[in-house]
Amino acid sequence: MTSNRKAQSGAALISAMLVVTLVATLASVAMWQQWRHVEVESAERHRVQSSWLLNGALDWSRLILREDALASFAGNTGSNADHLAEPWALPLKEAKLSTFLAQDQQVREGDPEVFLSGQITDAQSRINLTNWFEASDGKVSAKMNEPMQLALVRLFNVLDLPRAELERLAAAWRAAAQSARLSNPAMGQPSQGMASGASLLPQQITQLQWLGMSADTVQRLSPHVTILPEVTPVNLNTASAEVIYATVPGLDLAAAQQFVQQRTRAHFSNLTDASKALGGKTLEARWHTVGTRFFEVWGRLRMEDRTQEETALILRDAGNVTFVWRQKIAGILPPPNRESLLQSSQP
Repeated sequence: MTSNRKAQSGAALISAMLVVTLVATLASVAMWQQWRHVEVESAERHRVQSSWLLNGALDWSRLILREDALASFAGNTGSNADHLAEPWALPLKEAKLSTFLAQDQQVREGDPEVFLSGQITDAQSRINLTNWFEASDGKVSAKMNEPMQLALVRLFNVLDLPRAELERLAAAWRAAAQSARLSNPAMGQPSQGMASGASLLPQQITQLQWLGMSADTVQRLSPHVTILPEVTPVNLNTASAEVIYATVPGLDLAAAQQFVQQRTRAHFSNLTDASKALGGKTLEARWHTVGTRFFEVWGRLRMEDRTQEETALILRDAGNVTFVWRQKIAGILPPPNRESLLQSSQP
C-alpha cells in the first residue's frame, strides 16, 4: 500500500514537472513570437519612415534645380549656363536631420537620430553613350556616329583601358540597339520580338556588364560616361579634363587640364568663349554646351543601424523638373567614384 502511494506521488511529481515544462515552453514561444512581431513592426515602421524622408530629400533636390533655373531666367543674363559654383553642385555631407527642422519641430526625447547626406551631379558632364548609334531624328540607327567613336577611343586611351573591350562593347551595343528598334513598333518598325540571345540595351552604366565589359573597366569608366534617354551634348563647365580631351578633336590633355583650371575662376557663358579658352578649337552645339538638362541625384538616409540609399535621374526642362527614373541602391556604402568627377574637375 505504501509502495503504491509512493508510485502515485512520483507520477504526480513527474506530471507536474511536465506541465510546468510545457507551460514554460509555451510562454517562451509566445514571448519570442511577440518579440519577433515587435521587431518586424519596428523595422517596417523605420523603413516606411526612411522612404518618406528620402522622398522628401529627393524632392528637395528638384526644388533646388528648379530655383536655379528660375534664378537664371530672372537674372536676364541671356545665359543658362550651369557650372560647379552653383548651389546644386555643393554636396551635402552627412548631417543630423534635426538641424533642418524649425524650432517648433524639434526631435522629441527618445526619437532615433536620423542622418542625411546627398549630392547632385551633372549627368551631361559625361559622354552620353546614347549618342553612339542615335540618328538625328532621335531614333536608333545602325550607323555609328564617327565623332562619338573617336571620343570613346581617346577616352579609353587616356584612361589606359583595353581597346578590345571598346570594340566588343560597340558590337554588342549595335546589336542590342537594333534588337530594341525591331521589337519597338514606336520606332517605325513592325514588332518582330527580341532576337534570340540578344542583349537588352543598358539604361545605366553598371549594366554595361550585360554587354561583356569587365567590372573593373565599368568602375573606371563610370565617372566619365553616362546613358541618357536622348542625345545630349557635354557641358564644358562641368566635364572632367579627360572628357573634354576626348570630345574636342585635336586637343591635348594638358590643354584640357588648363581649361578646367581656367573655368574655376570664371565659368563660360557660351561656346564662343569656351572655344577661345581652348585655343580656337571648333565646338559644335550638337556635341558641346554650357548648360544642362539632365542631373543625377544620390541620397542616403541613416537611422540608427539602418541605412537606405537611392539614386535618380532628373530632367530639368525650363522650370519643369521631373524624375526620369529612380532606383534604390543595395548596400550601405555610397556608389563608387561618386566624388571622383568633382575632384577631377577641380585643380
